[in-house]
Amino acid sequence: MHVPDGFINAPVSAAAGVVAVGAVAVSLRGARRELDERAAPLAGLVAAFIFAVQMLNFPVAAGTSGHLLGGALAAILVGPYTGVLCIAVVLLMQGILFADGGLTALGVNITVMGVVTVVVAYALFRGLVLVLPRTRRSVTVASFVAALVSVPAAAAAFTLVYALGGTTDVPLGKVLTAMVGVHTLIGIGEAAITMLTVGAVVAVRPDLVHGARGLSTPLKLRVNGELVDAAPATPAADPGSPKKVWIGGLIAALVLAGFVSFYASASPDGLEKVAADKGIDKNVEEHATADSPLADYGVEGIEATRLSGGLAGVIGVGATLAVGTGAFWMVRRRRTESSGAQV
Repeated sequence: MHVPDGFINAPVSAAAGVVAVGAVAVSLRGARRELDERAAPLAGLVAAFIFAVQMLNFPVAAGTSGHLLGGALAAILVGPYTGVLCIAVVLLMQGILFADGGLTALGVNITVMGVVTVVVAYALFRGLVLVLPRTRRSVTVASFVAALVSVPAAAAAFTLVYALGGTTDVPLGKVLTAMVGVHTLIGIGEAAITMLTVGAVVAVRPDLVHGARGLSTPLKLRVNGELVDAAPATPAADPGSPKKVWIGGLIAALVLAGFVSFYASASPDGLEKVAADKGIDKNVEEHATADSPLADYGVEGIEATRLSGGLAGVIGVGATLAVGTGAFWMVRRRRTESSGAQV
């Protein structure tokens, strides 16, 4: 759902940019509370992992593919504020290095793919967790539903932006029907990837999953015919640093981007397909970084397609990890400095 330059006019693109900047500013403040000693080392990895999985387009209908948006996954793993920042980092790296998603449309993409997906997914996730049994399985089930709904919600948000500033004259009802329809199918893939990833981390280190914290139900004892909370058990041994999870996640991201991405579907994604079918792409503009040596996820000068794409994926994972880790380290440092100043 990467919106290219030319789909949305300049005034609405600028307004979306203001919304995106405001959302990032709010998220920077909110992320200080989320980036504790458990989440901080993983936030950059989450961004890099989402970058890698977004390279894996999967078929959803005849001639159409989809890929992970990642807002639900990021919000559940590291928190909603940090989740917005993760998606913003991914979109920034994709736009600058790989000519994927317009630079003038960066605000639109952050708003639609980052803010909308995170807000919708995390609100629904928290609501489901409150009503479902307080178990790890409930976390994975809630993650599936939240991710599924977040994708057509983002498609509807794009349609709203298009209604305000679309550069082509296409009936709004046709755009909405086509976008929500195909992205509901894509949402099933998004939900499966999100559920499997969250479930894998919850099974190994539930304490590292932001959305799974505080779910343990206190043991009840019957005393004189009444149920009372039992005394808390002796704290379990500290599970230690998340180093193993971090290494495993990094290896998975590198394998997905460097090898598995070669087998991704070559069909246009949901937005590209709808744009071509409905004529939304009549005024699309050439990307500002179309001459980047990594444009279109290939390395300039390397003729072997598999090697070129795989190397570009590895470079993208490394760059996203470096930028994301650096940004989250600075946010974490501000949190530490603020705490120290209050002491």
